[in-house]
Amino acid sequence: MRLSSMFSPTAAGLLPILLSLHGLKAGAVNFTPVPSPNLDLSQLGRVAIAGDFDAISLYTFQQQNENSFSTNGSQSLLTQMPNGDFATLATADASIEAMCPFEMKDGTLVGIVVGGNFTSLGGIEAQGVALYNITTAQITPLPGLSGSVSALYCDSTTSTVFVGGEFTGANSTNAVAWVGTAGWTNLPFAGFNGPIQTINKAPTGNIIFGGSFTGLGNASGIPDVPDQQVINLSTANISAGGSSTTPGFSDPKNIICSTSGGSGPGQTWLLADDTPGFWQAEMNFGYQPTKLRIWNTEQNGQGTQTFRFTALPISGIMNFTYMGTDGQTASCSSQCPLNASTTQYTDFHFVNVIGMSGFRIDISDWYGSGGGLDGIELFQDDIYAYAVSSLDEPACGISQFGSNATATGPWEATPSNQSSSEYLTANLTGPGINSQSASVTFLPDIKQSGNYTVTIFTPGCQQDGACDIRGISNVTGTFASLTGPSQSIQTSIFQTNDFDKYDQIYHGYVDAGSSSFRPSVTLSPLDNQNTSISLVAQRVRFQLDSPTTGGLNGLFEWNPNQATASTDYSNSSIDTAGTGLHTDALIMSVEVVGQTTYVAGNFSGEGIENIFAISNGNATSLPDIGLNAAVASTFVYGDILFLGGNFTNTTNPGTPGLNYVAMFDTSKQAWQALGNGVNGQVTSMVPLMLNITNGQPETCITVDGIFNEVLASESNPAFAATDGFAIWVPSHNNWLQNLNIQTMAITGQLSASTNISGSTPLLAGTVSAQGMGLSDAAELSTSGSPSLNSLGVRIQPQQVGSPSQRKRAVSGQNVTGAVVGLFDTDNGRNTTIIGGHFTLIATNGSNINNLAIINSTSNGIQSIVGIGSGLDDNSVFLALATQEDTLYAGGTVTGTLNNADINGLVLWDLATSSYVSPQPPAFTGSSVAVNAIAVQPDTSNVYVAGSFDTAGSLNCPSICLFANGQWKQPGTGLGGSIAALTWQGNTQLLAGGNLTVGGNTTTLATYDTTGQVWTEINGASNVPGPVTAISAANNDASQFWVAGKGINGSAFLMLYDGTNFQSVGDTLGKNTLIRGLAVLSLSQDHTATNLVPAGLSLLVTGQLDLPSFGNASAALFNGTTFSPFILSNSGNGPGSISQLFTEYQQTFSASSGSLSLGAVVGIALACALGCIFLIVLAGFIMERRRRRREGYRPAPQNYYEKTSANMSRIPPGDLFRNLNRNQPGPRL
Repeated sequence: MRLSSMFSPTAAGLLPILLSLHGLKAGAVNFTPVPSPNLDLSQLGRVAIAGDFDAISLYTFQQQNENSFSTNGSQSLLTQMPNGDFATLATADASIEAMCPFEMKDGTLVGIVVGGNFTSLGGIEAQGVALYNITTAQITPLPGLSGSVSALYCDSTTSTVFVGGEFTGANSTNAVAWVGTAGWTNLPFAGFNGPIQTINKAPTGNIIFGGSFTGLGNASGIPDVPDQQVINLSTANISAGGSSTTPGFSDPKNIICSTSGGSGPGQTWLLADDTPGFWQAEMNFGYQPTKLRIWNTEQNGQGTQTFRFTALPISGIMNFTYMGTDGQTASCSSQCPLNASTTQYTDFHFVNVIGMSGFRIDISDWYGSGGGLDGIELFQDDIYAYAVSSLDEPACGISQFGSNATATGPWEATPSNQSSSEYLTANLTGPGINSQSASVTFLPDIKQSGNYTVTIFTPGCQQDGACDIRGISNVTGTFASLTGPSQSIQTSIFQTNDFDKYDQIYHGYVDAGSSSFRPSVTLSPLDNQNTSISLVAQRVRFQLDSPTTGGLNGLFEWNPNQATASTDYSNSSIDTAGTGLHTDALIMSVEVVGQTTYVAGNFSGEGIENIFAISNGNATSLPDIGLNAAVASTFVYGDILFLGGNFTNTTNPGTPGLNYVAMFDTSKQAWQALGNGVNGQVTSMVPLMLNITNGQPETCITVDGIFNEVLASESNPAFAATDGFAIWVPSHNNWLQNLNIQTMAITGQLSASTNISGSTPLLAGTVSAQGMGLSDAAELSTSGSPSLNSLGVRIQPQQVGSPSQRKRAVSGQNVTGAVVGLFDTDNGRNTTIIGGHFTLIATNGSNINNLAIINSTSNGIQSIVGIGSGLDDNSVFLALATQEDTLYAGGTVTGTLNNADINGLVLWDLATSSYVSPQPPAFTGSSVAVNAIAVQPDTSNVYVAGSFDTAGSLNCPSICLFANGQWKQPGTGLGGSIAALTWQGNTQLLAGGNLTVGGNTTTLATYDTTGQVWTEINGASNVPGPVTAISAANNDASQFWVAGKGINGSAFLMLYDGTNFQSVGDTLGKNTLIRGLAVLSLSQDHTATNLVPAGLSLLVTGQLDLPSFGNASAALFNGTTFSPFILSNSGNGPGSISQLFTEYQQTFSASSGSLSLGAVVGIALACALGCIFLIVLAGFIMERRRRRREGYRPAPQNYYEKTSANMSRIPPGDLFRNLNRNQPGPRL
């Protein structure tokens, strides 16, 4: 390819980097697996989690996170990990529109070219385009373009990347090429006079450009009257060197706005006699001057003879052309001449248009005794209107309608810092932010009607530290009078760019200003933003476009083997197809399938609407004359062309269901529907690999846009797509959400993708994804490596309806999703019960609110039921327990059953599937909530705790005992609110919360059911705040973990070892909210610590902020380190897990930790008894030995048998008749 080089010093500096990249082989992105948690859950039976989430993953790779997708316009380079989750490779500060792999002719991969509307990628400044190396993750900016990139095509046959969009670079506009390691290179036709949206290669090997243009060439035109805008010098910092000391002539500001040519004090600036000197102006904005106008002086016979002009801050001496005394054009650089006569100014035209923010005029020779000047002006072609009025055209300018701006609202001037000029900033606080809160209207000085490109400039947010609060601007423009060909425009611009950004907001006709009409651009905040935003306004540029070369209409085909571009377009079927369309065609997509080229966008022609095909040199319409509205995005998958846009059917209605999305079978030449489509505009369609069938990855199509529902079709109901995101599965010919399969969950937006040989595809966009699309409840496998599975229900979270129902006496409770769960296996049942605040569909199709019972049979059949009517839909269940066949369900539960009020607790008979009648008397209090229920072991006593005052008429604050069908007050002296209960043996109940015992404030207390006495836990004063979660650390819970939020707002986590409380320290982030704790066994020991024995690990659930990681919903603590275990998301944010619930209770072996006091006493007693037994046994043995030595013999133990079968019986008389006889004496 023979193209003219456009090397710049910056581009040349990239050569060493590009040469080092050249020759690298394509490598895969590496992911780091995390060690197994080594949990041993085998003794727990079934294990499940409850929480507030709609997507969940086990943490298996270090690159996983709970990040939400961005809503501030920024996007990222993404790739998929082996478990299907997404990893972020680099984040841009705005949109990424296109990507392609840059391969050389020899097949080596230089990197992935990334294009978009960004100013930084991976934190590195990159204006619209950069190179990403998949092996090293290195980002290389490709400087030289100003604007945004919308289209890329990497052509390995020529080692060239073709780049299109809305930008300028060197001598090209909207299209340019990067060739090999040479860098940016002008195309022979210098680009287009309108933006490029798509680039592809035709079957012939030629390059096809599509967009909105009518001609070739650089779009920057030459005004009929050039150098129209006066650059404001009146607010510049003016200085001089070598000035005269003569009063009235020493001030260098004398010549500002001195355009009459007059001389004298206050009008003329002079140098000291016979002294060279300089005059310098430094501005707080940048500009590109095209003309310098100087009035020489004749004051006292003095005047400037030669000078040079130096641009600042680059310190470059500028070259000029000017009209010589002979009437011929002459040039100068370091010694530019001025005539001695002051009758007329002299104009010097810049040879090169260079950006600067100041300049210096050095006077090297003079007339008479010294040099001097009477006036100076600087001009530029481009027309700017600044938000800061001091930067606009000076009042002394030559224009009748000088460029200016008007502002309303709390705007304040902000220094330029690293930006091109000062700007205005408005800090707005809601609610109620709208377009009336603040606005700036830019009024340019347009002297010549014509086609203009209008660009709005947004200063970068890094320089003022406002990236976190920058908002979205609403930009409107009116460019022609009511009789003109232009209509008003409206667009939204994200202002979160790290560095200065340029957005082209309009390309078209603009009327010249007059007394009756002035073109205008207004910037204001977009409605309905966050409660606090920062908005900036800087400047707007109007750039006159060059006259069109004619003959083109959105399509151009170019042979890259030609050094020039012919303007005879009749030889190209593609060019002629474009010119055959009605004017102002917008080509959004060019796809090649086999030997056929498909062109789609927003256009019409003879028998053509918004899409047509080019084959064998002819343009032909698609069936039913195409689509009835614009196409925005396409993707080719095999023989199928997927399309998304603003259409709802074919032009001649023939295929129902083409609502904003459609398929076109190129082999059958037939339209097909994607179900029944969606209910709003589709903006992009991007392929994505998902595990759908038998765990095998396959191509799916993501659909993004401005819609919130996928429409119902045939047997598939409609479903919500609140973020404008849905996935089509070609192999099933259905939407992913309609398939009854367990797969990953994705929300957000994908904008681009690219395949890489030998590596994982790269994607661009902003997504929130987890490995499983499960809502609020999931089962955790108990054998082998942990895995998550569905409980067989799909829960839909809902918002709490009444503010009063959101009140919690103890913080830390969920109010949406699943809060609590239990497994019930009594009396042959196999039941899972889930409570919280949600809605799901029962087996019979009805809605179940807030409490669901899942009954499973031995053959695997499930039935999902609720508990009947009578309870309010805004009830929230926070605690569950079963006692025999009765389910106790508590929370902020209200309703009416059998004309009796329900408040805090309801009882359900699991055997008869009906409410228990009568229900216990309702709790009363200012904010009733049941937070914990505990059944006393080996009894029918049920303790119910929370925040309430009475149970029916019984005074029963904080905790009540339900036994034998009635309420009883367990002891006295306890008050406050209880959040958690656990049994310490059979007769000791541990309560945690925000408590009082005997009027003393505490966080933990125990109740002795035998003595009916409440006692504060020794050392509880060291707990920094109310306790919201408790977990036993040994079998009798004499050791236990507690968690909550301290009075300073930070989460705490502490172990009670039977004597003292030990804290884990400040190891959790300030945003941590702990909702549940569980001590679990391990299959492999870790190093033992004082907090956690070697064979155990503490599971912490909630919404955790791990400083070295980020957000997690569950983490494992080994005594020194928190390791993420489960990640989840809810909507577009982090999810949370309330608790782990199990079929069987965790038991602890003796080696699991130090022994409790009771165990120590028991062992000591056993040892004492054992010692006594051994002493008695030893004495018995010694006594027997003594008797044997003294002649004792054992007496006969059996009667001699009289018969072989029976023992002889002795008559009673024989036993007693000799009792009174004398005994014989001893023998001598």
